[in-house]
Amino acid sequence: MGLRWDDIDLAAGTLRVRGQLQRDPDTGGLVFVETKTARSRRTLPLPPTVLAALRRHHERQATERFDADSWADPGLVFATAVGTPIHPRNDYRSFREIIRRTGLRQVRLHDLRHTAASVLLAQGVPARVVMEILGHSQISVTLNIYAHVAPEVAREAASRLEGALWSGE
Repeated sequence: MGLRWDDIDLAAGTLRVRGQLQRDPDTGGLVFVETKTARSRRTLPLPPTVLAALRRHHERQATERFDADSWADPGLVFATAVGTPIHPRNDYRSFREIIRRTGLRQVRLHDLRHTAASVLLAQGVPARVVMEILGHSQISVTLNIYAHVAPEVAREAASRLEGALWSGE
């Protein structure tokens, strides 16, 4: 929820992870903080479909900003109707409503991260690349969390080896 438009380069098709939005335990308000580790700060390429959606969202948000009586404007990609940060509780509530309306199984928002990593690994994306996308500090973290994908990947590797070595028979 702390993603800012300054973190997105629509022309280059990249997103920089530099900070995050957290609830301040003392005040209960939301504050912007740096990511936990240097490895967490990273630049990621964005797929064309995501870029197109971000461009449309940027245009809609510009219209909302223009139509609003006042706009807080901290430059957030995802903001309330007046430009203030969306509280994580409200974000999760909206996410759950989308899941309910679509008839999908209820999952945590963080489960989408796990799904993305599992799909990438199952598609043959090297674990090192997945590690960098997720911002893990060590490849062992990525491999331990997503070990359940290993059997599927191993079967694909065996199939590719078969094709490479015995395709002429």
